[in-house]
Amino acid sequence: MEDCVSEYLESLQQLLNRLPLEDIRQVLAELHQARLEGRQVFIMGNGGSAATASHFANDLNKGACVTGVPRFRAIALTDNVALMSALANDVGYEHIFAEQLVNLAHPGDVVIGISGSGNSPNVLRAVQLARSLPARTIGFTGFDGGRLKELVDICVLVPSDTMEQVEDAHLVLEHLICYSLRQVCQEDNLRLSALQVPETAL
Repeated sequence: MEDCVSEYLESLQQLLNRLPLEDIRQVLAELHQARLEGRQVFIMGNGGSAATASHFANDLNKGACVTGVPRFRAIALTDNVALMSALANDVGYEHIFAEQLVNLAHPGDVVIGISGSGNSPNVLRAVQLARSLPARTIGFTGFDGGRLKELVDICVLVPSDTMEQVEDAHLVLEHLICYSLRQVCQEDNLRLSALQVPETAL
């Protein structure tokens, strides 16, 4: 039992050290610009990835807030259970995210798909719909990236074949991204404050 615990934690630490930093920086830049321009951000996933999508939207809308900076307009497409069940029952489970985007998304919005395998049909269908708008698309995936890797504008691929650790890393990534977005704006505010000339000096 103890060996399992140590092995899991050690392999997770090694995995986090192999995350693709340049792709993460691209996501940061895309989301920062979306915030400044008032573009909406939609996030989706299934199972554990659905929980991460909800968590991500929560952290963008609250945790990334900075006084004097526009707030995010983030929506987790996983959170309206009544609508998802209606779409799944009447249209098909593979449509539960794409059909929501038909109602809500506009050209230039950001659509984030989270799929450990990269092959979740409902995520892929929604990304395809997003591209047709066109919206900007981001994928968080693992394993070999699946079909999602080739569909999105930016893909953050967690280099692991263990689903639990892929999902661990996705949660770390959303925390890292929201923390970094908050820090960037706070640092910008401090620099602007330092440049302002005190009235007593005039």
